[in-house]
Amino acid sequence: MDAVRVALLREVFAGTEWLGATRRFAGALRGSVVTHGGGLLLLGTPEYEPWHLAAHLVDEAAWSGTPELAPTLVRHGARPTDPAHLAVGPGRIGAARRGETLLVVAPGVSEPLLDHVHTARRAGVTVLALSAAPDDALTAMAHETLTVPKDAELDLDTVQHLVSAATGENGPSPRSRRRFRDRLSRLAETLTAPPPTPW
Repeated sequence: MDAVRVALLREVFAGTEWLGATRRFAGALRGSVVTHGGGLLLLGTPEYEPWHLAAHLVDEAAWSGTPELAPTLVRHGARPTDPAHLAVGPGRIGAARRGETLLVVAPGVSEPLLDHVHTARRAGVTVLALSAAPDDALTAMAHETLTVPKDAELDLDTVQHLVSAATGENGPSPRSRRRFRDRLSRLAETLTAPPPTPW
């Protein structure tokens, strides 16, 4: 889905809770990966791999100048013969450490998925969950959740588009970046200026 369609989606859902909810969730995701310097793992289920969200986050990482947003897609059925970006299996979750973020995207929750989330949480990983089925166990383990009920006016795929777009825009505004650059420039000029002439 391109930026124009995402903008139209935002217009359609402007009066609903979804725009604010997706922006809050995206802010939590961005805050987690940027604060800790990256290490974003993206996990789905064996039946539902969020490769489309992975691609959008890679794009948002490039467009927003925030490389930390580019995720590692963890696949349940990964094989060593797969291309490198598709060959990361669930063992990567067992190797995750404090400072990394795990984003779980699941239309339903299973015992193996909860085991992976529990392993990551125990290791100090920040866990965020985007789910289509409210699950007390997943909600209890996740630091931040966004649930898309089956009777909602939009589906899990649409919410992923809104989240990925909001993740790329939740950074500092160009104006605040400019102010920081201006201050840095003035500091550099002060430090490199010749010493004042003695009287």
